[in-house]
Amino acid sequence: MHLLALGVNHHTAPVEIREKVAFAPEKLAQALGEVTGHGAAHEAAILSTCNRTEVYCNLDPSNDTRLIEWFCDHHRLRRDTLQPYLYRHPDQDAVKHAFRVAAGLDSMILGEPQILGQMKDAFAEAHKAGTTGKILNRLFQQTFAVAKQVRTDTAIGASAVSVASAAVVLAKQIFDSLAQQTVLLIGAGDMIELCARHLKEQGVGHMIVANRTLERAELLAGPYGAEAISLAEMPARLADADIVISSTASQLPILGKGAVERALKARKHRPMFMVDIAVPRDIEAEVAELGDVYLYTIDDLQGVVQENRQSREAAAREAEKIIDVQVLNFMHWIRGLDAVPTIRALREQADAVRERELKRARAMLARGADPEKVLAQLARALTNKFTHAPTDALRHADLDGELLDAARRLFDLDED
Repeated sequence: MHLLALGVNHHTAPVEIREKVAFAPEKLAQALGEVTGHGAAHEAAILSTCNRTEVYCNLDPSNDTRLIEWFCDHHRLRRDTLQPYLYRHPDQDAVKHAFRVAAGLDSMILGEPQILGQMKDAFAEAHKAGTTGKILNRLFQQTFAVAKQVRTDTAIGASAVSVASAAVVLAKQIFDSLAQQTVLLIGAGDMIELCARHLKEQGVGHMIVANRTLERAELLAGPYGAEAISLAEMPARLADADIVISSTASQLPILGKGAVERALKARKHRPMFMVDIAVPRDIEAEVAELGDVYLYTIDDLQGVVQENRQSREAAAREAEKIIDVQVLNFMHWIRGLDAVPTIRALREQADAVRERELKRARAMLARGADPEKVLAQLARALTNKFTHAPTDALRHADLDGELLDAARRLFDLDED
């Protein structure tokens, strides 16, 4: 068994690289089929979010390089281009990494809870695609249990924050009050829903939710008293927005410099605050060149979220201790799997000896032999056959006594 976690995240790669290796949701099943179908891995699950893209695999140790080559080829990137940003965590390190990610210890905002749901979605997608098996099934189930234990036993989730809440905090720093502001939310996923919730709590004046599917926009907008529009209507309504927060799964920018310039002209150049928390980015980078726009990407939120770290660091240290114990438990289970073939072989050998001796005993009884003598012969033969190999090995044991000590433990022998 060889586990590997391979990928990039916000610690190792800028948004320009992360958006190039992101997996579109509709192409995830195809990618999973590729990595397992082409022999790079026996089992695979892919986690792709704004801040990270990771492949969790059960594979042969010799296939590490093959997996990296597949990852680069799939995204049409040269290996030397991507290699500086890639990390690989093998075996025990892969288990610890998965536990830390799910518990929010590897997130941009320490302890944020959204990543656990994203990991559950990633596992569900892989399970549906048929690319998980005994190892990854156990890994992810224990990962979810560890994350739950961390949130129950520590204060890592106290005053929970997220990238969404950080965007709202940043908006409050730019506008003294949100009560008079109009916010345009582009997208209708979990991140936008979190933004809507935080904005509602901060008493924002008016919210507009734009989405490719109007019905989905209406579903999200309803509980927050927001207005729902289709994505096609969004350019015409852009000028109404003082604040724009965008998070869609689009593979191409949906807001270009020209559209924003026209909106600014209609606003008589009243400033706009824009936050792009999508990967790949929803808003063209050139928009930042406009004088009346304050454009922030997901990487720019680092400064905001840093303020939340100190209060969570003590809880994070407690969480690390929980994770260390659970990693040992998982690796103990893994090592138990390594013993299964040996145990099976031992039982099969014992069963074969038993059947041979029973056959011999039945033949003796059929010839009219004394049953007591047959039973004695059967017991003696079984004892001799079962102890021959271990006895022979012990006679030739090394002088250091390791095999002798192991035999005493294995057969529960008294020291005397």
